[in-house]
Amino acid sequence: MNLNQLQYFVTLAHIEHYTRAAEKLTITQPSLSHAISSLEQELGTRLFERQGRNVVLTKYGRMFMQYAEEALAILDTGVRKTKAMTSLTGGRIDIGYIYTQGAEFVPELVANFLKDYPQMEVEFGFHNGVTQEVIKGLREEKYDLVFCSMVEGQKDLDFLPVSKETLVALTPLDHPLAKKDSVTIAELAEYPQIFFNKGSGLRPMVDRLFKAARKKPRISYMVDEDSALAGMVAQGLGVGIVPDVPAIRSMPVVRLTLKNLQFSRLVYMVTQKDKYLSPVARTFIDYVKERYEILAKDLES
Repeated sequence: MNLNQLQYFVTLAHIEHYTRAAEKLTITQPSLSHAISSLEQELGTRLFERQGRNVVLTKYGRMFMQYAEEALAILDTGVRKTKAMTSLTGGRIDIGYIYTQGAEFVPELVANFLKDYPQMEVEFGFHNGVTQEVIKGLREEKYDLVFCSMVEGQKDLDFLPVSKETLVALTPLDHPLAKKDSVTIAELAEYPQIFFNKGSGLRPMVDRLFKAARKKPRISYMVDEDSALAGMVAQGLGVGIVPDVPAIRSMPVVRLTLKNLQFSRLVYMVTQKDKYLSPVARTFIDYVKERYEILAKDLES
């Protein structure tokens, strides 16, 4: 069974005449007869019966007609949506990003793009998670691009740095360190730690900070994202290190500068190498590259 057979069957069912149906389909009458006969053989039943010079659907033809029309309608919808989503001036772009990028960076980037490309009709899909989750979604083609931390050894991915985040220490309001303006990793290590889970892109960086200070952290709890970590610190469950992002600035915790900080957290735009993307997704990625190419050189230097 093929698409042509379904289209021929539905057309003949509506017109009820082989010659006129063939004319509408711009094929010969014998070709139409052969296609219908082949379809009936495949289904193992008669779909039409003669009624004078016309043909009408049999009981089983009427039953099959419902499915044939539904299948053609679904296919037509799929064609129209695919064309719309992959046109030069419109479509859908799915963006994955780590939690810290959802408050300012991604919304601002999208707003600027839409302002600079008013002729484009773009539908954006936004999806957040930890670095490993969004990278996985990128590879599974759920997302066209993602913003996250660097993951080493990913030869099939392109990483372009687009922003830098300063790390700060968080303590409860009544904590012994709360009266300080800044703190060392050694001082922080004296207290129970709330860490990011191992799937977080920030976890390797925090691990390196403690390793550089030759301190082993006492990890009490592990979380996926910044506001959850800050919330646990606020409840007195430990101290922690997070990017200094808007989500934590209004929370009842004390933010302390980290002394002798040797690392900054870079956030990257990540795309798959040699992977087909819709024209509008490619336009957006090129827009980000052009916008941050000069900044990327400064961030990596």
